[in-house]
Amino acid sequence: MFTLTGAQPITITHTVTQPPRPRAELGAFLRSRRERLSPEALGLPLAPRRRTPGLRRAEVAESAGISASWYAWLEQGRVRTSEQVLRAVARALRLDEAETAHVVSFAEDAAPPHSAPAGWVSPNLRSLVDAMLPHPAMVIDPHWDLLAWNAAYAALLTDLARLPAKRRNMLWLVFRWPPCRTLLVDWEDEARALLGQFRARAAHHPDDPRYAEIIEELRTDPSAARWLHERETAAFRPAVKRFRHPRAGELRLKSVKLAAVDEPGHHFLTYLPDGPRSEAALNRLAPAAFDERPA
Repeated sequence: MFTLTGAQPITITHTVTQPPRPRAELGAFLRSRRERLSPEALGLPLAPRRRTPGLRRAEVAESAGISASWYAWLEQGRVRTSEQVLRAVARALRLDEAETAHVVSFAEDAAPPHSAPAGWVSPNLRSLVDAMLPHPAMVIDPHWDLLAWNAAYAALLTDLARLPAKRRNMLWLVFRWPPCRTLLVDWEDEARALLGQFRARAAHHPDDPRYAEIIEELRTDPSAARWLHERETAAFRPAVKRFRHPRAGELRLKSVKLAAVDEPGHHFLTYLPDGPRSEAALNRLAPAAFDERPA
């Protein structure tokens, strides 16, 4: 253990090993953000023969208050480190809130994620989804696979029961189901944010075959492939989504996402109308939704 001197000393403990894949992902992410940050952002002079894009490792290390060798080890995935150090690095790299949260999630003291059994949803959660009618509602797992949905969600998007199980996935619907690009008015913003959330989660599970399967499928889409290469990262934020539905017309729906405390890894999502027009539009979908409601 050693302490670096400075205005706010940082205590670092470490073990140097061969880089496990999650730490390699952290290193690659830090490198991508370092290479996109200009020296001017830190008030550094422009060197005439700067051979690397963005900042040098030593410049980031100095700004973060750690040694250049330690920062190099971070990018190489050779060390574990604390939240304190990672937050200092995030500040040095001028990361936004979502990017900072992604970096901090790799801290050595971060709690390991747990998940409910694959494909399982409790009867209580299924009942909640059905009870949300006429509001669209669904349950997703950590892979963004849709495990349960109500008739209003099917009426808003499509009948998921007719899709193969592997395609009942929010990423697949957004990127690989062509009508979604028309249905979502702000498709690019929505798609980019969703992919950023997914990639941030998948980064912690490099050996999970379902994440790998979804990413392989996404790479066949040019936009998704580009954003994956750029290591897009995002965090969920409640927002108003705009839909252009062929039967209901224009809808503005507020997205709400809740974690299922008794089913780790599962999230409940619903869309609520943002104003009377959207409420009326949802009600135009309601008759069909109620006709399909489970007895």
